[in-house]
Amino acid sequence: MKILLDFLPLILFFGTFKYAEGHADWAARFATEHFSFIVSGGVVGTEEAPVLLATVVVIIATSAQIAILMARGKKIDLMLWITFVLVVVLGGATIWFHNATFIKWKPSVLYWAMGAAFWISQTFFRKNLLQTLIGEQLELPAPVWQRLNVAWIAFFAMMGLLNLYVAYNFSTSAWASFKAFGATALMLIFTVGQGLYLSRHVKEEDEPGVAPNAVAKAQAERLP
Repeated sequence: MKILLDFLPLILFFGTFKYAEGHADWAARFATEHFSFIVSGGVVGTEEAPVLLATVVVIIATSAQIAILMARGKKIDLMLWITFVLVVVLGGATIWFHNATFIKWKPSVLYWAMGAAFWISQTFFRKNLLQTLIGEQLELPAPVWQRLNVAWIAFFAMMGLLNLYVAYNFSTSAWASFKAFGATALMLIFTVGQGLYLSRHVKEEDEPGVAPNAVAKAQAERLP
């Protein structure tokens, strides 16, 4: 249930985009009839309708995600609040200006915000954020925590750049597919690689498989 809730906005974004892309005329009419009041000029064309409708859906889904967590009395992760703000601000700009560029920047900004959080915590506060997140489940030497922290900073920086490369060099459809599948696959591959690396350093008394699961759980919950 938790994993489904985490990935729901991404799934709905991609599903809505692909459906609207395959029914462009209907999508343009539907968007114009129902969302003209939040669109500059009041008219939505067939080219921008798919990403506009997908953006509306992801804003609603992310809002519902937060509402459900609040209703269940669950703690809302800081990164989810950041995601919500980015989705509303950049998504709102995409809708108003009929321009997919704004929402395409959202994953990069989120990746870089996460990388910056890891870097700032370590550099200015001498606090390893990754160790804070999963340190209770793992006991590792300080140099290993440091290398892991640097690895995640580099990964987030790379993913932010890669997202923009795809956004500016490929179609919006290709970018949506990369966002849904490519970025997720790269995150999972990187997490598995981290797990394999950690397996060489986890002490024998730690339960087998704890390292990969701990990292995967901590990071999967923060997927942009």
